[in-house]
Amino acid sequence: MPDPSTNTDATTAGHRAASGGLTLRGDTSLSAVVAGVVAVLVSFGGTAVLMVQAGHAAGLDAARIGSWLGAICLALGLGGVYLSLRTRLPIVLAWSTPGAALLITALPGIPFGEAVGAFAVAAALALVCGMLGWIDPIARRIPPQIASAMLAGVLLNFGIGVFSAMSKHAVLVLPMALTYLLFKRYAARYAILAVLAMGLAVAATQGLLRFDSADWRLTEFVWTTPVLTWRGIVSLAIPLFVVGMASQNLPGLAVLQAAGYGDVPASRIIAVSGGVGLIAAPFGAHSVTLAAIIAAVCAGKESHPDPSRRYVAAVTYGVLYVMLGAAAGAVAVFFQALPPALIAALAGLALLAPIMGGMAAAMRDEEGREAALITLLATASGMSFLGVGSAFWGLAAGLIAHAIMTARRAR
Repeated sequence: MPDPSTNTDATTAGHRAASGGLTLRGDTSLSAVVAGVVAVLVSFGGTAVLMVQAGHAAGLDAARIGSWLGAICLALGLGGVYLSLRTRLPIVLAWSTPGAALLITALPGIPFGEAVGAFAVAAALALVCGMLGWIDPIARRIPPQIASAMLAGVLLNFGIGVFSAMSKHAVLVLPMALTYLLFKRYAARYAILAVLAMGLAVAATQGLLRFDSADWRLTEFVWTTPVLTWRGIVSLAIPLFVVGMASQNLPGLAVLQAAGYGDVPASRIIAVSGGVGLIAAPFGAHSVTLAAIIAAVCAGKESHPDPSRRYVAAVTYGVLYVMLGAAAGAVAVFFQALPPALIAALAGLALLAPIMGGMAAAMRDEEGREAALITLLATASGMSFLGVGSAFWGLAAGLIAHAIMTARRAR
């Protein structure tokens, strides 16, 4: 189970917020702001590329693709800032990466108006589930050990990615890794900021930054009237809802639980994410969900030693996404200009502490260790079934193993 003291501190944050004991200015720290910046760097680039691919597959022009990106950025940024300030918890919203991958193959042949109608239905389903309070009972039934193991399994490949990137681009990644170790030894709170600065400096000296083709135009938000059809609901809306809930929302809640935040208003969070997604859908937003991997960056100890002040990282993340919404297309070009090895190394080094914490919490209790190991291995395997990623199936496998093993001990 997670450290009891961490749970107490994190729960206390909510009580302090309710009594007015926290102020954003007083709680702001450089390490939390850097964690928010790193979370944006890690999250935006890869998914933005998938979104552009899905838009091209659907035959959309540049204006509609830019509107799609911009609408999601604004929705998850504003929703995340609202939730983080309201709860004083590091609530990070994101777009569904599995959902974007699903659209690459599902959008061709479907008029975009029907697709937008399906986006709206998927968001409305999340809103209704949250408003009816169906999420909290599910979240409470996830044992902390299983949640920690799922977190470690989700993040493990990012840690391994540091060494994979090093084998291909040692000149770039090795200085970043050495910088991380030195700052962890002497100034741990600024380690990731130093790693980012070193990576950009080395990439610039090696001529690896490509900004010459960047287009810095502002986003043009294009309205598309939603069209509701059974084809769109069956082929897009329901799969998007299921994939978003299974691959993003439930794992995202488990990540917060593994970080020590045991008193998370899960249903309210899902309702807000569904609400902002519903508003943004006519401008092309396909999904707004909880973040899983990125949440670990903002909710971990690297963000701030005090759990009650880590919400600043999530607020920073949200504010930056609001800014990205104004120039989403140009920023996508910016992220594509960064070397993939730099992004991989930065993500892996930023997530080392959450990986270590997740493994330690998962294996702490000997009785639940086997079920936790099954969760970790299934999640880290990258398996995919019925369009749902390994985070959900790892969680499911761990819960089944936990139930069987617990019943056996009880008998």
